[in-house]
Amino acid sequence: MPRQPKILLAKAGLDGHDRGVKIVAQWLRNAGMEVVYLGIHQTTEAIVEAAIQEDVDVIGLSSLGGGHLVYAEKILALLRERGADRIPVVLGGTLPFEDIPRLEALGIRAVFPAGTPAAEFVEKLGELATSAQGE
Repeated sequence: MPRQPKILLAKAGLDGHDRGVKIVAQWLRNAGMEVVYLGIHQTTEAIVEAAIQEDVDVIGLSSLGGGHLVYAEKILALLRERGADRIPVVLGGTLPFEDIPRLEALGIRAVFPAGTPAAEFVEKLGELATSAQGE
């Protein structure tokens, strides 16, 4: 029987706006998922290390500061280097819609622009977690 989905949420770099990611964390907890919230001002290395140490099923990044393309690329590269690229990475926040195809091309598994309904977050992260547990 698969275990409860375990999701790591973090904010990379200098972005200090965390109200949205805290709300998402609560939505996921209410849906029965375990959430590891690293908080704001995390390095890409710290995010990847925590994901590996915590044995998470999904990494969720929140961005409101505009550095999402750089941080996403670094985190995906570090996951590959560490042999942990089985962990899907998703990204949400205030993002330019024209960046979504580029994020997906990098390997981001889902993008959640501001205003995405709670049910959509929960459903997609649950699917990704279940898939990751099966690998």
